[in-house]
Amino acid sequence: MSAPSRTGAADHMRQALALARRGLGRTSPNPAVGAVVVREGRVVGRGHHARAGGPHAEVVALRAAGERARGADLYTTLEPCDHFGRTPPCSLAILQAGVRRVFVGSRDPNPLVGGRGMARLRRGGVEVLRALQGECDRLNAPWFTFITEGRPHVTLKAAVTLDGKIATRRGDSRWVSGPQARGWVHRKRSEVDAVLVGAGTALADDPALTARLPGGRDPLRVVLDTELRLPARLRLFRQRSAAPTLLAHASGKSPRPWPGVERIRCRRGPGGVDLRDLLGRLARRGVMHLLVEGGAGVHGRFLEEGLADEVAVFVAPAILGADGLSLSRSPGPARMARVLRLEDVQVERLGDDVLVTGRVPRRRGRRPLASARGRG
Repeated sequence: MSAPSRTGAADHMRQALALARRGLGRTSPNPAVGAVVVREGRVVGRGHHARAGGPHAEVVALRAAGERARGADLYTTLEPCDHFGRTPPCSLAILQAGVRRVFVGSRDPNPLVGGRGMARLRRGGVEVLRALQGECDRLNAPWFTFITEGRPHVTLKAAVTLDGKIATRRGDSRWVSGPQARGWVHRKRSEVDAVLVGAGTALADDPALTARLPGGRDPLRVVLDTELRLPARLRLFRQRSAAPTLLAHASGKSPRPWPGVERIRCRRGPGGVDLRDLLGRLARRGVMHLLVEGGAGVHGRFLEEGLADEVAVFVAPAILGADGLSLSRSPGPARMARVLRLEDVQVERLGDDVLVTGRVPRRRGRRPLASARGRG
């Protein structure tokens, strides 16, 4: 069997990536993984990891291929696991199936296990090649953060006018962006594990923070309310949803319980609830990806404390003026050379709005906030 062309290998890996995306938001604290089995240029088996504790993508694809997997190629978006967890090692299943070549997207980021799956396959006579590492790494960036730093991956989301305002001077923000942008937000909520807002945003916007789309999955809703001052009338506390609402505070009060609302007391930080303490608690609940939707003070704190991993900002073709509220209340530098510049920037048009996404440069010296878990 001849080796596939570079284009052919990329096409097959992109099919595996499309399968992996089906598991976004449903596999935590495991990664989203897709796999395809290819024989003589034709896909004979497909699979994705659907839920934590369920069979891994490689095993699902091999089962679908059956005997056709012998001598075939396997494309998987993440290095096959090589340890016994809630499921047996995928590396052993691949060897037993008689696969000839394995194309791997991302290497396992866990320093305790990374590389072992590929090493076992090579010892077993399987040729191991790499394909589309960058795209595969981007797909599972939240899991990489969770494993290497022991905390949720944090995405800051906002919609701004051309002059960088998220709301009027009175706090009105409905709507800065258009319907296509809001549809993206609902899809994103369905993919993440939790969404967070500050008390100011909860009061001003009274958001539902649900994924309002067919087949959508509501995330855990987290509200920062340092002194437990938010009223019970807010939609966050009254709506029906399969996902709970979590009220993070640093108050010594012992308030009466609210049905469907869980309160967790965190350490007090310089700006209210200690964000590092909160992220550690969320990680221990299995929260792998956290979407932060504001407001400006909350965005500023995550940026100042080096706890933001990526930014997603919708830029609307509108001009508000000098009195509006900016994306972040964080004080800026005196020189343009010292501004925070995003990396791996991508631009997409959605209706009249432009979505700009980018990765926040890594800071040295970050330490895990909670024990990391491997792929189970």
